[in-house]
Amino acid sequence: MRRSVMHAWTALLLLLFVAQVKAQDLHFMKVDSVNPCLTLRSNTTFYCPVRKAGVRWEEKDVFNPAAVVRNDSVYLLYRAEDSVGRYAGTSRIGVAVSADGLHFSRYETPVLYPDNDAFKEYEWEGCCEDPRIVEDEQGVYYLTYTAYDGHTARLFVATSSDLFHWKKHGSVFRDVYNGRYAEGWSKSGAIVCRQQGDKLIAQRIGGRYWMYWGDTNIYLAHSSDLLHWTPVLADDGGLLPVIRPRPGMFDSDLVEPGPPPLLTAEGILLIYNSRNHPATGDTALPAGTYTAGRVVMDKTSPSRMISRGSSYFFAPDKSYELIGQVNNVCFLEGLVSFKGHWFLYYGTADSRIAVAVGK
Repeated sequence: MRRSVMHAWTALLLLLFVAQVKAQDLHFMKVDSVNPCLTLRSNTTFYCPVRKAGVRWEEKDVFNPAAVVRNDSVYLLYRAEDSVGRYAGTSRIGVAVSADGLHFSRYETPVLYPDNDAFKEYEWEGCCEDPRIVEDEQGVYYLTYTAYDGHTARLFVATSSDLFHWKKHGSVFRDVYNGRYAEGWSKSGAIVCRQQGDKLIAQRIGGRYWMYWGDTNIYLAHSSDLLHWTPVLADDGGLLPVIRPRPGMFDSDLVEPGPPPLLTAEGILLIYNSRNHPATGDTALPAGTYTAGRVVMDKTSPSRMISRGSSYFFAPDKSYELIGQVNNVCFLEGLVSFKGHWFLYYGTADSRIAVAVGK
């Protein structure tokens, strides 16, 4: 009886949480007055422990940020590239903070970067890049990010209690299927969460946490602790694609999770990034254009799709989105609820960071 009452209260609380936002009500407007809200800097130097030398760690490009609200401020954990090395730029993760969600100040040194540690072989000389972040009930932050050694991208996870001191845990897939998915190509892990005030809290569904991941198809994985993840497999033993590219459409070449998926009244709202195929895509878009779409997945069965938009809702149309390291790119990774609004943070042309605001 006591357990049944607890389950009933849990279900009621979940309904209260997800009722705060509806999937189709999120409409965003780019804030032209401040965009791009974060750009490269050539005057900040970081002593790289691997190179054993100082590097201007954010002088080439800054882009693709995660976002979180802490102590009544918005924090961005953003990808920054230097201009040295075999790959013309090693990526590290820096921190910027804002009291209004629009104007940011930055800390001088990165907080997550390749080091002489147990993970050097996976992160050097490539990078730590493209973070996404959620929080657990105890206030611990979980950052999924891409470790890249110059040949293979691998989905890693790190934890922190303050956003500045991070513990790396390595591959999210290291302990399952004999490490088969730990050594192969994997990236872009977005963990399902719920809104709790201005916090986005990782949410269990059916007793498990869930994560959408992948950068061609979108796949699914589950976890009991947010550190060790098990990919969901299809009947043939391979990975189960839950969202695929669609020929002839804006998302014809690839699909990739954006910010952490959000529980809503209708289901799990997943904002995803997509690329237009040069030969079989939407002829109204330039080849290779990155736009963003929305899909709603079942909140009791996260592999089941409920609805998917027939067109993109976010696309490059500003000069800083059209021209850069990679042209025609809006790449969405950060989403926060802050002071009664939703703030969406995204990379522009793999070169700058911009913000859009919605209700």
